[in-house]
Amino acid sequence: MVTAGPEDGRALLFQTGTPTAAVPFAPAVDAAARHGLRMVLYSRPGYGASTPDPGRSVASCTADVAAILDELGYDEFVTVGWSGGGPHALACGALLAGRCRAVATIAGVAPYPAAGLDWLAGMGEENVKEFARAIQGEASLRPGLRELLPQFQEVTAAAVADALGDLVTDVDKAALTDAFAENTAATFRRALSRGVEGWLEDNLAFVKPWGFELDEIRVPVMIWQGGQDRMVPFSHGQWLARHVPGATARLLPDEGHLSLVVSSFDRILGELVAAASAA
Repeated sequence: MVTAGPEDGRALLFQTGTPTAAVPFAPAVDAAARHGLRMVLYSRPGYGASTPDPGRSVASCTADVAAILDELGYDEFVTVGWSGGGPHALACGALLAGRCRAVATIAGVAPYPAAGLDWLAGMGEENVKEFARAIQGEASLRPGLRELLPQFQEVTAAAVADALGDLVTDVDKAALTDAFAENTAATFRRALSRGVEGWLEDNLAFVKPWGFELDEIRVPVMIWQGGQDRMVPFSHGQWLARHVPGATARLLPDEGHLSLVVSSFDRILGELVAAASAA
């Protein structure tokens, strides 16, 4: 667990992507502080030094979140989930509604299967292979992740785009510069420093029942998605915007998976805080 920002700020629980861990990004911490938020990050089971939790569901995260908030002394919080963190943020909105005041997902994954959604369509080649294996089960997925492990355990800022391959569009490659590229590389290295368990557990959790239903969510939710995203396709954001009760859709056709965070994080937090205050 890592906290950063004003000690008297409202808790912003940032649910990181897949496969990443709790590595603060200074510009994001600064943006949170401008909105009166103290950023709280944690590494999901199996990432970094966090103990694996084989068989966990997306909903399992809420017990960890509640324990972290109790330890820090927060009665309530708002949450942002990026990419693989998106479903975990939605879980908080459904299962911790007494404490979670508002949710934003950024390029968040939709449930699998999802009626009317071709789940793999529009993903880059790497994710099509990875999730096809996840759907088949652990025995199929584990060897593929182990193959990828060395390049991500040692990835540098200059090599991040190459490591991501077909998953990054031109707009995302343009976002991978300077401090953001350094932070992205650092979070991959930390997340996978002890192996693939967190990555494996995340992917398996996404393609089985999440442990809650979207219609259980009773807090304000904003769905942010870019049209140039090959990690989590635009169609996932569109589907979530239609199926999360009362969701506000922010579907930006010119943004990608990474560029959306770089360009819009301040606005995302502003709308999140406003929604929490109005609820």
